[in-house]
Amino acid sequence: MVVKVEKITPRKSKSATDEVISEEMDMKVKKYLRGEGANLEALKDKKLKGQLAVKEELYGKSATAAAKAEKWLMPSEGGYLEVDDKGIEKTWRIKQEAIAREVDILSSRKQYDIVLPDFGPYTLEFTPSGRYMAAAGRKGHLAIVDMKNMKLVKELQVRETVRDVVFLHNEQFFAAAQKKYPYIYNRDGTELHCLKEHGAVLKLQFLRNHFLLASINKFGQLHYQDVTTGQMVGNLRTGLGRTDVMQVNPFNSVVAVGHSGGTVSMWKPTSAAPLVKMLCHPGPVTALAFHSNGHLMATAGMERKIKIWDLRKFEVLQTLPGHCKALDFSQKGLLAAATGSFVQVFGDLSGSQNYSRYMNHSIAKGYQVKKVAFRPYEDVLGIGHSMGWSSILIPGSGEPNFDSWVANPFETSKQRREKEVRSLLDKLPPETIMLDPTKIGTVRSTRKKEQPTKEDKEAEMEAAIDEAKSMPMKKKTKGRSKPSKIAKKKQEAVEKAKKPFLEQQMNEFSKKRKLTEETQLPKSLERFVRKKAVA
Repeated sequence: MVVKVEKITPRKSKSATDEVISEEMDMKVKKYLRGEGANLEALKDKKLKGQLAVKEELYGKSATAAAKAEKWLMPSEGGYLEVDDKGIEKTWRIKQEAIAREVDILSSRKQYDIVLPDFGPYTLEFTPSGRYMAAAGRKGHLAIVDMKNMKLVKELQVRETVRDVVFLHNEQFFAAAQKKYPYIYNRDGTELHCLKEHGAVLKLQFLRNHFLLASINKFGQLHYQDVTTGQMVGNLRTGLGRTDVMQVNPFNSVVAVGHSGGTVSMWKPTSAAPLVKMLCHPGPVTALAFHSNGHLMATAGMERKIKIWDLRKFEVLQTLPGHCKALDFSQKGLLAAATGSFVQVFGDLSGSQNYSRYMNHSIAKGYQVKKVAFRPYEDVLGIGHSMGWSSILIPGSGEPNFDSWVANPFETSKQRREKEVRSLLDKLPPETIMLDPTKIGTVRSTRKKEQPTKEDKEAEMEAAIDEAKSMPMKKKTKGRSKPSKIAKKKQEAVEKAKKPFLEQQMNEFSKKRKLTEETQLPKSLERFVRKKAVA
């Protein structure tokens, strides 16, 4: 007798940790997917359906691979200052000395003060990778500093007033707004160009995707110059007076200018009129900054208020108290505001676009802050003031992981050259600058408005006549409220109501008549056309 013994395989049960891991993986995959998938069931074309199915499968595989590789490609995580939950401690009470004691040696080296009292006040500018910094003193001192090695690349004295400095497409070239004209220099300090058409410039900005150098001079004229061809793309008159408050929106490359009347106007090089003109403050605008996502704008006015605007609806989201001479947003959304010798940093830690005080810093008494600038990919804030420049640590301000295709702080000279060629090939024309760049590539709808039919027009006219007839008449003095006079007035009201509809009919008839007259007949039929009477 043979007894068959069946092996009972135990059912594998998913543990709670496996479920959590799978959920995290699904969330990461969703982040890398290219939007919603195509609805294949609705397609009737078998060939197209097959091609789309293959593409969707490839997109899914690439998203899964990217989600798996995130662990190695994005090793660092951003963080903020954390204090006791009871609310006794406040982050803005933590001083720079306390932070320096807790951080590593490399981070503590990023906290320093450079005192140059003879050439200030200073303005600062960082490259998109955060590797290099340009510093410009009002009294003619220009310097390029390698922030990775903390070495001076080049410094020069131009022996005249310098109002602003800006890097061009990479650290090899920079532009300085000097006393009479802006000048372009290379990394070795050699003067390459003198841009006389710009005049006495107060503020400079560079549009990286379009290779355009934008400037505003003391007469309120806005100039756009293509640095690849040297062509002057735009010469616009703002018509709102002298100003040195100008900033470029990184999302759509629209230039915003703050004016003494409290308005902020937004410009593009191909339009003589501003795209947007919004009244932000009752007095002069003193500072302006854009969030990296391009949807938030911060403005400061002389009435001691800082306003945060939603540019999608052009509405004020929040109003913060305080006077401000310089504003800047970090990559992670922190807002730095400076006035006198005091710097405040506001943070949206809850993610609800509700900014609150995050950190404070006071530099030496008597120093006047001119510029604040967050260093990309580092938790560092650069402060340009009347006695030189300073660098302080702001935890959570920089993006922890960099994309080497966008900005690489460790790029070699070969990579830099390849990136320069690639960016020149991808250069966008000035016509692509608009408030909503997502419209580029979409099809403009040319569908005409549906014209009302003859029945609709007649019904509309009858409704207007009935309304005129039912209109109550005022009772007047003896002899003026006779039935005959009332009937006459009602008749006049009916004719008045009919008049626009009759005029519209006449216009349509005359247009049709003109079209029939303009149409050319064959020569054999031309002799039958009624000839116009010659006067």
